[in-house]
Amino acid sequence: MGNVIIYTDGGARNNPGPAGVGIVIIDGSKKIAELKKYIGERTNNWAEYEAVILALTEAKKRGLAKREIEVRMDSELIQRQLTDEYRIQEETLWPQYMKVHNLLVAHFPNIRFVHVPREENKEADWLVNEAIDGA
Repeated sequence: MGNVIIYTDGGARNNPGPAGVGIVIIDGSKKIAELKKYIGERTNNWAEYEAVILALTEAKKRGLAKREIEVRMDSELIQRQLTDEYRIQEETLWPQYMKVHNLLVAHFPNIRFVHVPREENKEADWLVNEAIDGA
C-alpha cells in the first residue's frame, strides 16, 4: 500500500470572480478520485482553501484519513499558511483555515502540505477550469 497523494487547486477568474476547485486523489499508483466543483463568486485564495476542504472531506469519506497523506498544491501562500510558516492576513480566510484545521485535528494524524510548481498540478488546474466553464 503506497502513500496517498492528493493534488488540489482552486481558482477564480478576475479575483474575485467565478471560482472553482479541482482535486485528484491517488492511492499508490492508482487514481481513485477526480472531483471538480463550481463555488460561485470567490477569491483565488478562498478557492484554494475550499479545494483542500473538499479533498480532506473526500479522503475521509473514502477511509483514507489514518493513512499517510501528502497534499500537493501550487499555491505557496496557502501551503505556507497551512504549515504555519505564514500568518493569515486576509480575514475572509480565517473560517476556511479553521475548517481545514478542525478536519486535521479530528481525523488526519499523518498529513503533509507540499508546494509544487504549477506544471506538476495540471490535472487539478484543468478540473478548476472545467468547473468554472461548466457553470
